Amino acid sequence: FAELHAVVAGLPVASSRVLPGLVLRRDFAAYCPAGGELRALLVTEPFRPALSGPDVEFVVESEGQYQASLPWITKRTEALMKHLQNSNVKLLLSSVKQDEVVVYYAKLYGVSVVECLSSEETALICEITGVSPYAPFGDNIHGEITETAVAAFCQPVLLGSKRCVHIGFTSVCAFQPHCLILCGPVDGVNEQHAAALQGAFTMLQQLFKTVDR
Repeated sequence: FAELHAVVAGLPVASSRVLPGLVLRRDFAAYCPAGGELRALLVTEPFRPALSGPDVEFVVESEGQYQASLPWITKRTEALMKHLQNSNVKLLLSSVKQDEVVVYYAKLYGVSVVECLSSEETALICEITGVSPYAPFGDNIHGEITETAVAAFCQPVLLGSKRCVHIGFTSVCAFQPHCLILCGPVDGVNEQHAAALQGAFTMLQQLFKTVDR
């Protein structure tokens, strides 16, 4: 329920509504409008490659060596973002904050970016879409990208004065997510309404729960 409702203070209660899909309470790090169905990729690690990794020792003997390594990182990042474009990926959903160079090349190649998803939001997206997070760096960064979700739309939505991300995923299960937007004069009243609604939904779940006899 926490991921499927949002409260907006300062608006009349009559402005409350139900929106199909998910509303992520953050703005785009990069927004590139795209029409029709789009492919989305979920990641849980930085897209900018690290100079070292597990069981790898990176030795820098001079400032010149370090500076020489930076263009390689930039080119590898650009190559990966171009690979996303060639694979028709239009949306990158990340549970971590991405480097500025990733956002730059995302804008350059027409890929929208949403950062800092919570673990609960990530798990919910996996449940709805049936996909697993994509590991961007391996032996072959140009391999086929198969773990993509399909979204009917992805667009900004204004909740009060805050810009949020509104995504309509094509669900692979019976669960079709909708987000409840609760409006009211102050946050405290809205939270009370949210708690009352959550209690009502819990009661309905119990009421319609299958009883084994």
